[in-house]
Amino acid sequence: MKLKLPERRRFIRIEIPLKVRIEGGGASQEVVTKNISPIGMRFEIDRELDASGGLDLSLFIPTSKEPISMKGKVVWQKKVSLEDGAPFDVGLEIVEVADENKNTLLKYLCDLLYDSPYKIRL
Repeated sequence: MKLKLPERRRFIRIEIPLKVRIEGGGASQEVVTKNISPIGMRFEIDRELDASGGLDLSLFIPTSKEPISMKGKVVWQKKVSLEDGAPFDVGLEIVEVADENKNTLLKYLCDLLYDSPYKIRL
């Protein structure tokens, strides 16, 4: 019998591929999210990120002409496989969202939830 542990996450992760530009450590790279929530995101990247510093992020969502500006920090990262050149799977915490972008981000995520399999059926 498997023991079901209580869910520790505060927010549901929405599995959706969104383009994100990551800038930090003198480099800039675009990645695609695996999942996202109001406080974090997960993606794969071809290099290890500097976990000690902050990252500048630009999130591109289909409902906005301009990208959403935010700051993030690496919470965890691990190599996807033991092969040379394998990408890193990264969990990133969103630590700051530009004031002018907060409503846009939250509305977009909320709209996604209404069309997700997580919605409650009565």
